Amino acid sequence: MVFGVYNPSGPQKPLDQLTQEEQAELGAQKMIEFMQSCPGKTIMAGGSGFLLGGFFGLFMASMAYDVPTGTNAVSHISELPFKQQMKIQFSDMAKRSWSSAKNFGYIGMVYSGVECSIESLRAKHDIYNGVAAGCITGAGLSIKAGPQAAFIGCAGFAAFSTAIDLYLRSDSAAPPANDYDD
Repeated sequence: MVFGVYNPSGPQKPLDQLTQEEQAELGAQKMIEFMQSCPGKTIMAGGSGFLLGGFFGLFMASMAYDVPTGTNAVSHISELPFKQQMKIQFSDMAKRSWSSAKNFGYIGMVYSGVECSIESLRAKHDIYNGVAAGCITGAGLSIKAGPQAAFIGCAGFAAFSTAIDLYLRSDSAAPPANDYDD
């Protein structure tokens, strides 16, 4: 027997005895619970990073003026027939887009997972969670290059995370005293 909506005044009703509205409410509650959990936040950050990275890679590949990746052409690409040029360019755009999407998705997943874990351990929601997560993420991504690179990665990601957190928190702050929009 599958149980449905939690009723504080009595026992839960079985799922097949719920109305359509109660089933929709239960589904929405479960979705919100998932999105607020650490695994949910990590998956969403990875997915949105993947999509953003894909668009970013596509845009950057379209702006590149160098020889496409994976071509061993001695002559310039402009000397090839148009159809061959388009085939090479679209192949290059796909490769760069895929690579960028994977990188952005990976960084988003790592950062979000670390930040959520730190927030859960500290039981506080403040700017220091993002700073620590940025440091750990930056150091973790660059540790293979040595301790100096890990330190620079830590400092760079922590600074970037701090800047983004401060910017996002500024929207919820009180307006400045010289605001003439009254």
